Amino acid sequence: MPAVADRHDAPTAIQSNLAAIFISLELSRSIWLVTSLSPGSAEKMSKHSVRAGDVAALLARFSELKRKASERTGKSFPIVVIHEAGLDGFWLHRVLQSEGIESHVVDPASIATSRRRRRAKTDRIDGEALLRALLAFKRGEPRVCAMVKAPTPEEEDRRRLGRERKVLIAERVKHVNRVKGLLFSQGVSGYEPLRRDRRQRLDELTTGDGRSLPMHLKTQISRELDRLELLLDQIKRAEAERDALLAAQQAATPASPGKMLLEFRGIGAEFAASLWLEALFRQFGNRRQLASYAGLAPTPWQSGSVDHEQGVSKAGNPRLRTTLVQLAWLWLRHQPQSALALWFKERVNRNGGRLKKTTIVALARKLLVALWKYVTAGVVIEGAVMKDA
Repeated sequence: MPAVADRHDAPTAIQSNLAAIFISLELSRSIWLVTSLSPGSAEKMSKHSVRAGDVAALLARFSELKRKASERTGKSFPIVVIHEAGLDGFWLHRVLQSEGIESHVVDPASIATSRRRRRAKTDRIDGEALLRALLAFKRGEPRVCAMVKAPTPEEEDRRRLGRERKVLIAERVKHVNRVKGLLFSQGVSGYEPLRRDRRQRLDELTTGDGRSLPMHLKTQISRELDRLELLLDQIKRAEAERDALLAAQQAATPASPGKMLLEFRGIGAEFAASLWLEALFRQFGNRRQLASYAGLAPTPWQSGSVDHEQGVSKAGNPRLRTTLVQLAWLWLRHQPQSALALWFKERVNRNGGRLKKTTIVALARKLLVALWKYVTAGVVIEGAVMKDA
């Protein structure tokens, strides 16, 4: 999930005569539903639809709304637009901003909805709910919704390197497991498709009952190896581009996050790039914002005498969260005398050796905050060993 934006300056209350035309957009693959509330319209929401992707028709509808509001009140009003973060990404948000229109992208999960067992849900209802959330946000109501901070096109494109590599690695695992499964059904085990002599060893394999591999099975495995070798080449090229990006950033900025992260023992190019491109290129106001962005913020459940913890929210960036949990396990191995590793060991011992998985998530959150403090303020992690040492 994208980072939550800082709250914009807004009046403490909106007068009955609205100072702007408020518009919500319900985006789909075929139709965009435009729900608007204009000054002088007796607080009646109007709804129109345009064909999906037709920006010209959308801007024409905005101009028509401004013209009608001007005829009713004799004044000209700015337009404020809101739509949900989703499949469309941020291109429409950038188009609206380039036209001088105030645009907001909201996290759809942050908007309050009815808790009835069966609730009505249509684009019209969602459009009205979006519009009410925008009005409350502009009034300055706290925590009414979470607005998304849109990345720049360069930031958005830059992090595709790490994400593409993760997709390629997942595909590699599928091909390797498929080859092993096909051979295991014939009584063959111990074959490693990732070894360089995979072709030669395939020719030497025999089934569990002493036969040569069946012709069609061997042909199928050969095609799997063709696809696997293509993936290995793509992974190598993606890693080369990642390393070049890190090197360019280090050359441009001496105290770059990527370079500073690589100084720690146990953090390599992949972890440094993931942490930098997924989180540490942004500005965060405090550690709670950072933990929330990673989906590592706690979610208590308290009501009367009931008081228990539900675990982390998992509402943030899933790639960053996965990377941090993996890094936390490696941190225990490569930084055993650091204050964070000692805290983990003390906490696990206190629980009698139990709850390691729960505690490692807490360590991941602490590690993220510690690394953020190091790259932004130079606060060294107590007891951490650097590679130069």
